[in-house]
Amino acid sequence: MATEDGEDPRVGQLGEYIRLQRQMADLSLRGMADLTKVSNAYLSQIERGLHQPSLRVLQAIAEALNIPADILLAQAGVVSRQDRPEPPASGTEAAIQGDPALTPEEREALLRIYRSFVEGRPPAA
Repeated sequence: MATEDGEDPRVGQLGEYIRLQRQMADLSLRGMADLTKVSNAYLSQIERGLHQPSLRVLQAIAEALNIPADILLAQAGVVSRQDRPEPPASGTEAAIQGDPALTPEEREALLRIYRSFVEGRPPAA
């Protein structure tokens, strides 16, 4: 949905999300440009909400940030979060998802961190 001046607020939200994820990954704009093969000037414009990136650029950003592309696509409004199948939630995941004090971005970051610790482990006895 566009605003009166013709801008889509989702583009700005996507840019903010990408900047936050890049900063959390301790990655400079130039470093991300090297990983994505996209100019740092264009990445800066994306982060400032001045441009809607293409699908190819979104996928390159997701890969550089080690986040699933569908999360970025949902942030961009390309797919809805309901379109993404969620893995069965553990008690910890349910607590993170249900915590009203967390923003959606914080929930997503915590879930990624938690899942990175438990992936590949055999189920607890």
